[in-house]
Amino acid sequence: MTQPSQGSTANSQLRFRFSPGGRRLLGLTVAGAAVILGLVGVFVLVFHLVTDPLVDVHAYYNAAGRLNAGLPLYAGHGGVDDPDYYRYPPLLAILFRPLALLPFEAAAIIWEVGIIAALVVTLWHLGLRSRRTWIAVGILAGPIAWSVTIGQAQVLVTLLLATGSPAGVAVATQLKLLPALVALYWLGRRDWRSLGRFILWSVVLSVAQLIFEPAGTIAFIGNTNLNQVGQVNNMSPYAVSPVLWLIFTVAGLILTLRLARTRAGWPAAVAFSILATPRLLEYMLMTLLAALRDPDSGAESARSRTKS
Repeated sequence: MTQPSQGSTANSQLRFRFSPGGRRLLGLTVAGAAVILGLVGVFVLVFHLVTDPLVDVHAYYNAAGRLNAGLPLYAGHGGVDDPDYYRYPPLLAILFRPLALLPFEAAAIIWEVGIIAALVVTLWHLGLRSRRTWIAVGILAGPIAWSVTIGQAQVLVTLLLATGSPAGVAVATQLKLLPALVALYWLGRRDWRSLGRFILWSVVLSVAQLIFEPAGTIAFIGNTNLNQVGQVNNMSPYAVSPVLWLIFTVAGLILTLRLARTRAGWPAAVAFSILATPRLLEYMLMTLLAALRDPDSGAESARSRTKS
């Protein structure tokens, strides 16, 4: 007699049964929330188009400009609360260098076209005909609108995580650092092959940054600390208490590893990579879109085609 696997047993524990009426009520509630929050997203879009359009592009443009001029990447460019403060790994500034040779207006337009394209590709990955994709877009409309209007690299991070691949997670890590926590999914599943590929890609990208921008790569290590949190509308528990944030982070780490073998494993890892930051701004929540992607779907489809 075949015994149920640990993964299938864990999956069954996560299934909840609703009556037909309960499912309809839940569906209507979620759809209603998506519509209401979608309207909020329209307001956020208009607000940022009027007040601070493409504001974050200045940070990338100025950082790349410093590299083009032979200046330090992280030194002497204002305080952590300045809109154009660059707090990311060097990779984004390195990739932005060609755009920094153009006038800002031209560079900003090219970058924004790329950001919008990245959002479209993300939705394509998740399924343009999928009802849950558009429900998620409605619920996360505010963070999505904010990210797009200010030209935030968070849109690229979302696309990279939505691929569900070790290479995508590695590149996202070199853009925003904490996407590395998504690798807990492979660690918890003991998927050593995927974890190894993530580590290999991370090493390759780190070495590439060290070659192309050695001073900035070394400076980033010393520049990464809790002083980067700054004075912002912070949604992280860190804004209440660093101790509370530490407890939340440890609990999230344990929960992510425990859920890794279940159907909730990938969404938990993506959510933890976002919520674990001590500097959590609303626009970052758009990356929860990537939680909809099943990272194993591509492999399963390939196996099915092979068997057929």
